[in-house]
Amino acid sequence: MQREITVPFHDGFTWARLTEPAEPTGRAPLFVLHGGPGMAHDYVKNLDALADITGRTVVHYDQIGCGRSSHHPDAPVEQWVPQFFVDEFHNLRQALGFDEYHVLGQSWGGMLGAEIAVRQPEGLRSLEICNSPASMELWLAGAARLRSELPADARAALDRHEAEGTLDHPDYLDATRLFYERHVCRITPMPQDFVDSEQQMLADPTVYFTMNGPNEFHVVGTGRDWTIIDRLPQVAVPTLVVAGEFDEATPETWAPFAEHIPGARSHVFAGASHCTHLEMPDAFRAVIAEFLAPLP
Repeated sequence: MQREITVPFHDGFTWARLTEPAEPTGRAPLFVLHGGPGMAHDYVKNLDALADITGRTVVHYDQIGCGRSSHHPDAPVEQWVPQFFVDEFHNLRQALGFDEYHVLGQSWGGMLGAEIAVRQPEGLRSLEICNSPASMELWLAGAARLRSELPADARAALDRHEAEGTLDHPDYLDATRLFYERHVCRITPMPQDFVDSEQQMLADPTVYFTMNGPNEFHVVGTGRDWTIIDRLPQVAVPTLVVAGEFDEATPETWAPFAEHIPGARSHVFAGASHCTHLEMPDAFRAVIAEFLAPLP
């Protein structure tokens, strides 16, 4: 069973969908944090199957500024910072009445999940970081390496049009698409859930363009200097870190999570890339369910 709600936040509202298990166990719910930032929940909505698999309520929501939540294209740039989204998360959680909870974040969602966890909030029971970097410096270095492995004509198109500022040129878009097909989602054509998230982001790119930039590997937004590495020892809950073999979140980007979070476990999905949950949905959900199984 699913139900949708909206919860007032700041000068807008957060939209959420709760998926209840057919056989509830009474265990703490799982919140799914989408990426982008600003990509909305559509591309991770298949994780609602974890409700019946784990017996837990699964909560998806669109972070404010995208999807079905309120949009604020005229908001000041300084609004779009991690603390704003941490506050939004807790505002939603409290409105739902969940005092104990688990957090799974994908890509930017994993970065946000880590920002939540390092603050050691009461009631957090576990953290699942999926396909996420621990710093944007590491992300950019990894993206540069993957970009250097593209065919020469694609590299030249990227360099030329970034220098000229013509990021809407067909050659630039084709080269970007090639990178995405290798390292973002290796399913061709792209799954409709991913397309839906991408299209809504392009309809209002305020959050994505402000915090990230025009695409996954040309990061020029306000988040380009973000890091959480020095704060990771403060995470005090069981943590699972997962990534794909061909992930744009390269091993060096997520290694600090595994190295600095006490007791953290990691798992790499062979043959997968950034959207592991779309490419290998059953295997992905099985790994998450196994990690959650012994937890309250």
